[in-house]
Amino acid sequence: MNTPLAERLRPKTLDDYLSQEHLVGDKGSLTSSIKSGVIPSLILWGPPGVGKTTLASIIAEESKRPFYVLSAINSGVKDVREVIDKAKNAGGLFTQKNPLLFIDEIHRFSKSQQDSLLAAVEKGWVTLIGATTENPSFEVIPALLSRCQVYVLNPFSADDLRALLKRAMTQDSILSKKEIELQETEALLRISGGDARKLLNIFELLVTTETSEKVVITNAMVQQKVQQNTVMYDKTGEQHYDIISAFIKSIRGSDPNAAVYYLARMLEGGEDLKFIARRLIILASEDIGNANPTALIMATNAFTAVTTIGYPEARIILSQCVTYLATSPKSNASYMAINRAQQLVKQTGDLPIPIALRNAPTKLMKELGYGDEYKYSHDGAGNFIAQEFLPEQITNQKLYDPGANAREDGIRKFLKNRWGDKYDY
Repeated sequence: MNTPLAERLRPKTLDDYLSQEHLVGDKGSLTSSIKSGVIPSLILWGPPGVGKTTLASIIAEESKRPFYVLSAINSGVKDVREVIDKAKNAGGLFTQKNPLLFIDEIHRFSKSQQDSLLAAVEKGWVTLIGATTENPSFEVIPALLSRCQVYVLNPFSADDLRALLKRAMTQDSILSKKEIELQETEALLRISGGDARKLLNIFELLVTTETSEKVVITNAMVQQKVQQNTVMYDKTGEQHYDIISAFIKSIRGSDPNAAVYYLARMLEGGEDLKFIARRLIILASEDIGNANPTALIMATNAFTAVTTIGYPEARIILSQCVTYLATSPKSNASYMAINRAQQLVKQTGDLPIPIALRNAPTKLMKELGYGDEYKYSHDGAGNFIAQEFLPEQITNQKLYDPGANAREDGIRKFLKNRWGDKYDY
């Protein structure tokens, strides 16, 4: 069986590496480290198919270091310790250049697995290179993260992807023998979503399944072939963004049936439980908000529960949370309020805080009148006294507009009772 096109075209040197100019270009933040061989422990963070694994292997090749590879999907603490022991033994031969340990999908390592790396990284037995598609601030333990530099890899641009296609057509041992015309590339680039591996998988499929002597790539051909050959998608990540988008939109649209269907798609595809649960927390605030404040509590508790329970029972917890959120009243009023507020801050800058609201911790500040005119709300009837809280330049700005639902109708009445016509509630 032939090696996949993406593997056949995998760059072997820094000169052949496409994209990520901010990291490995002439003035890239990693370029001088790689060329000098002084490599820090680092985390490569970026979406699938942007060259994290390739960059790690190039770093090893350029720095002439022993290179050990582990995948967090099928490696345990025992595997980590075995590799570290090998690296320590190799250290006698490589005193100036300690071995590199590459861990793919490091975000899938448990706390105990990550803990097992600490001593090796701290004592310099290995230089760690971790690759992750998830935010390392959430997925890598603080002790390990503090010992690593984090470098962000970006999705491939359209120009990068076109260059990759041209490289495949001219340099690949198989495709270079075929007559290929890139008549249209919009659909090909759109479906790839900035993922080079996905692009090459699709491109190879299009070329190898075409029976005519000349292969002409058009948007219509791409759409037809991709729909007929959905098996090419890797269930763990290739449709990742499309499915999560459909999932969120189904909950937002109050369709629990579609929401549970897409949840099942993600669970069957091996999606990270914490990724799903985090998205539910965001949705509970962004799309439900004060229409049902319990939604945020439910989503937050679901995150804690699935993190504690794990597969397979976590699917039940997620299903309960998903159906609850899908059948909750919806409001994006809080989301819109912070958008308006941030836009106002960008437009108006650092406006002076009203004197009455300022803190007065020193004698001078008290003499200047800081806080003098502040009225303590609890001294008023109903624990309320009307006064101005916004800076003078932006008084009467209504940023929070309660949504059209039973609970926020109550909030609107409450605000109308307090503020009258000031904010037009």
